[in-house]
Amino acid sequence: MSHRFITRRPPTRGFLLVAYLFAAALPLTAASIAAAADMAMAAKAPAVPVYSWTGCYVGGNLGGGTSASNFGSTVDPGTYLGPADAATVSADGSGSANAIGFVGGGQAGCNWQSGTLVLGLEGDFDSFHSHPNINNNTATTGVSLANGSPFTNTQSLTTNFLATVRPRVGIAADRNLAYVTGGVAFTSISYAESYADANPAPGPGAGAVSASRSLVGWTAGAGWEYALAEHWTVRAEYLIAGFPTTNATGTIVAPGGTNALHGSADLFIQVLRAGVNFKF
Repeated sequence: MSHRFITRRPPTRGFLLVAYLFAAALPLTAASIAAAADMAMAAKAPAVPVYSWTGCYVGGNLGGGTSASNFGSTVDPGTYLGPADAATVSADGSGSANAIGFVGGGQAGCNWQSGTLVLGLEGDFDSFHSHPNINNNTATTGVSLANGSPFTNTQSLTTNFLATVRPRVGIAADRNLAYVTGGVAFTSISYAESYADANPAPGPGAGAVSASRSLVGWTAGAGWEYALAEHWTVRAEYLIAGFPTTNATGTIVAPGGTNALHGSADLFIQVLRAGVNFKF
């Protein structure tokens, strides 16, 4: 009895196809595993919180300030100075002056943040420590009364503080805040004008005008603030403030009669300051 052996060819093509598919899928599988691992690591890592400007604060500031005034003076014709002399003295009584000095004070306010928009309300008080007071001396030079008698007209305005109440509107970029601001300004002033001449007859004449008042004006400005830590911020700020004209009336008195003397002065203030705040 004979046996017949049947030989089969090995499945070479099928094996190569499987090996090829496995080799092609291996990099994709490794990349997927790596991406999944990265996502897991990112999910476990704590997110860095964005700084919030919402809250209230108090702080202090130091800087420099300037103040400027325009002066005016009018003498009415009277029983002492006639129309020509009154017009001469009035023309000499106008002028301007400015001063510069250091400022320092404090501020307090509250902010509310929605997205990148920050709305706030702030009040502050700064005193002029180096007395940046306005003084204008308009002594005559080459100007005299009709009879040749010289005269002097001196005006001054002093102010010692600036206080404001202002809304603020800003745009925040994490710990940076840029803002504009504007509102109501407060100060007090002392204004004075004095007149004197060397008229021999029917003079000499002399007169004075003075006024001390509290003024309400306007203010506007802009600034930048940076959060150093959760509760501490630093800032730089520029403000301007304007106040209405102060008017006062007095009398020039001489042996030969009298004249009404009217004086006026306005006030404009600029402040550039740096500050630090503690946020609650």
